[in-house]
Amino acid sequence: MNNAGPTLSDFGNDPLWLSFLKAVCIFVLLLLGVLFGVWGERKIIARMQHRYGPNRAGKFGILQSLADGIKLALKEDLVPRKVDKVVYILAPALIAIPAFLAFSVIPFGPTVSIFGVETPLQLTDLPVGVLLVLAMASIGVYGIVLAGWSSRSPYAILGGLRSSAQVVSYEIAMALSFVAVFLQAGTLSTSEIVAAQAHAGSVTLFGVEIPTPSWYVVSLFPSFAIYVITMFGETNRLPFDLPEGEGELVGGFHTEYSSSLKWGMFMIGEYVNMFTVSAIAVTLFFGGWHAPWPISIWDAANTGWWPMLWFLGKVALAFWFFVWVRASLPRVRYDQLMAFGWKVLIPVNLAWILIAATMKAMRISEGDRTVIYVLGAVIIIGAFAIWLRFDTVNQRRAEAKAAQIEEEFKQLREEPAAGGFPVPPLDLPHYRGVVPAARHSTDAKEVTSGSN
Repeated sequence: MNNAGPTLSDFGNDPLWLSFLKAVCIFVLLLLGVLFGVWGERKIIARMQHRYGPNRAGKFGILQSLADGIKLALKEDLVPRKVDKVVYILAPALIAIPAFLAFSVIPFGPTVSIFGVETPLQLTDLPVGVLLVLAMASIGVYGIVLAGWSSRSPYAILGGLRSSAQVVSYEIAMALSFVAVFLQAGTLSTSEIVAAQAHAGSVTLFGVEIPTPSWYVVSLFPSFAIYVITMFGETNRLPFDLPEGEGELVGGFHTEYSSSLKWGMFMIGEYVNMFTVSAIAVTLFFGGWHAPWPISIWDAANTGWWPMLWFLGKVALAFWFFVWVRASLPRVRYDQLMAFGWKVLIPVNLAWILIAATMKAMRISEGDRTVIYVLGAVIIIGAFAIWLRFDTVNQRRAEAKAAQIEEEFKQLREEPAAGGFPVPPLDLPHYRGVVPAARHSTDAKEVTSGSN
C-alpha cells in the first residue's frame, strides 16, 4: 500500500452502497463527537475551575449530553407569533447541514479494504477540495443571519449582523492563510496536501545536514498562527463569540429560539464546525492522518486502520485547545475584533504570502526554502510584536487622556458657576422646579429670589 495516501484518481470508483456507508459513518461519528464534545468541554472547564462538572447521569456523567439531547427533542417547541415561520424553521438547518457536508472532503486515512473493496478512508475529494470547506462555511453564516432576521427581535437582528460582518472579515484571513499551503503543496486537493507532507526533507546549515519536518506547521507557521485565530472567529467561540454576547444581546441570533430541538441544532452546528476547522488544521498543517514522531518510526504506523486513530487524536487535541481558550480568555470588544481582523491579520497574511510566493518563484531548493520561511516568520512575528507593543502604549496614552478629560468635566459639573454660566446643581432640592427659569437667567441671585 502507498504510505503517502490516495490521489485524486482513486476517487469516484466506489460502489453506491459503499459511498452511502461512508456517509452514514461520518454522520454517526460527528454526532457521537458532539455528545462527547459537550461532555468533555463541561468536564474540562469544571476541573479548571475546581468543580466536578456532570457526575450524575452515567459513569463520570458521560450520559449527561445524551440526556440533554433527549430533553431538547421532547420539550415543547414554542414559536413566537410575529416571526417569519418558514425562515425561522429553516435557519437551524442552514447552520447544521453545511457543517456536516464540509467533512465529506476530509481524509481520515489511506486506502483500506472494506468488505473486500479497496477504498480510501475519505468520502470524496475534488481538485478544489479545500474551497468546498470554505464554501460550506460561507453558507453556514446564512443560517445565523436568517435566524436573527426572522425572529423580529432587536437582539437577534444585532447578533445576525455581527455574525455576517465577523465572518466576512475573518473568512478572508482564513482563505489567505491557505494560500501559502497551496503554493507549498502545489494543489488544492485535501488528499494530495496530506500526501505532500508524507516525506521529510533536509537542509544543510554550516556544512551540517539537518532533517526538516514535513508538516507545514513548521515551515508555514505564520499561516498556521493566523488560521488558529480565524478558527475562533469562524466558529463564533470565545473570545470571539460576539454574535451571541450574553452580556449585551441576551442570546444573540438565537434569543427567540426556545430550548427545543431547533435550539439543539444550533449547538450541533457549532460543535460540528469546531470539529471541521480542527480537521482542516490537522489536514493542512499537521500531516493529516500521518503518525507523529516517534510513532512514525514503526513501519506499519501509516498503513491499515491505524492512521484513523492518529487523525482522531490530533482532532481531539485541537478541540481541547478550543476548550482551553474558552476557559482562559475573556470576550473582546466588537471594535477590537473587527480592527484586529482587518488591520492586523489580513496585512500580515498578505506580507507572508508575498514572501512564500517569492521563494517559490525563485525555485529555491526545499531545504533552503524552509530556512528562509523560518527566518521570514521570525521577522513577521517580531514586527507584529513591536507593533503590538507600540499600539498598547498609544492605547494607554489615549486612555490616560480620556481619563483627564473626564476629570475636567467632572470638575465642571461640580462647580455651579463654572465657565461664568450660573447653572445650579440639578440634584439640590432648593433649586428643583426652577431650572427652566435658571436657563434664561444671567444672575444667580435672580434664581434664588425666584425660587423663594
